[in-house]
Amino acid sequence: MGKTESALRLAGTIRRCDRPAEQALGTADPDAFLRGAPPVLLDEWQRVPAVWDAVKRAVDADAEPGRFLLTGSSHRMAAGTHSGAGRILAVRMRPMTLSERGVCRPAVSLRDLLTGSRPGIAGECPLTLADYTQEIVASGFPGLRAFQGRALRAQLDGYLARIVDTDFEELGLRIRRPDTLRRWLAAYAAATATTASYETIRDAASSGDGRTPAKSTTIPYRDILQRLWIIDPLPAWIPSANPIARLSAPPKHHLADPALAARLLGMNADRLLAGASVTQGATPLLGTLFESLATLCLRVCAQAAEARPAHLRVRSGQHEIDLIIERDDGRVVALEIKLGAAVNDDDVRHLHWLKRESGERVLDLAVINTGPQAYRRPDGVAVIPLGLIGC
Repeated sequence: MGKTESALRLAGTIRRCDRPAEQALGTADPDAFLRGAPPVLLDEWQRVPAVWDAVKRAVDADAEPGRFLLTGSSHRMAAGTHSGAGRILAVRMRPMTLSERGVCRPAVSLRDLLTGSRPGIAGECPLTLADYTQEIVASGFPGLRAFQGRALRAQLDGYLARIVDTDFEELGLRIRRPDTLRRWLAAYAAATATTASYETIRDAASSGDGRTPAKSTTIPYRDILQRLWIIDPLPAWIPSANPIARLSAPPKHHLADPALAARLLGMNADRLLAGASVTQGATPLLGTLFESLATLCLRVCAQAAEARPAHLRVRSGQHEIDLIIERDDGRVVALEIKLGAAVNDDDVRHLHWLKRESGERVLDLAVINTGPQAYRRPDGVAVIPLGLIGC
């Protein structure tokens, strides 16, 4: 819903490989299938695997860049297929950030924070908590931005149904009990922005009669959902020269779009805003979904800056930091994500702990929140409304 919409804006020729007539043409003569005004878009290319090697041959004959755009719902490669190394560049596309959605103009650049120059922080953000909540459920998939209300919910339900009913089988796994997969997806959504173990998620996917799905069943779920780009876990930060003892390695759980998590959990904007009682432990569900929205936006910006996003947690749980953005040289920007508008000393204590532990390795510190204004605190920590952070 995002990759195709984006690629269509660039394509000179469009080949829809998920249409039976075009599948037949591509399979019969993949080299001829590539002819047309460049860039030639091969949408859902994995439906016609022969075109991958045809693109390799075409690039070997003429290495002018940008002649082909290949979009697909997974990165599955047929046995014996060329890897594409040196010829085809893979780009992970995520749903749109808030600035890409056009809901707010960014005033602070993550790229500037990564320079270590401690740039001045200023700007007014018009977004309220209700606006952020609406963006959580509205989705960042470009193809869904025109829908609202019942139509949007139907589109999200249809997308999730296709994953369960069609995409798994196309990747070689027949789902004998679709309800088990749906329960596992809902349990994963409930674990959004946490480091809950996969055993905990599996236990939460129990059926009404108390039966827990087997581990041998749920491991393939996780693997294929990652190949389909549906789950997007955030890895733990394990620095190469680690001055911090007792780091914990489990990933934080995120779906590709927090709108999918909200839909799997049956939550709309009104229920989320009213739902201080709807919690994960002591944390409102709105808080974890806001963290997932912020993580999505900052991952996109980190990718643009050629930096790596992760999270930090020591094994005891005594110190946690929501996002660590790491440059190639190992230096980092540390970010806490806070649902509220006000930031106090307790909200920044983990950031200061990291600075004490890692010294000059830490380029900048910031709290991403829902407040109306961007500024720097007297202790140097930047406070940035999510709507104002950009690439």
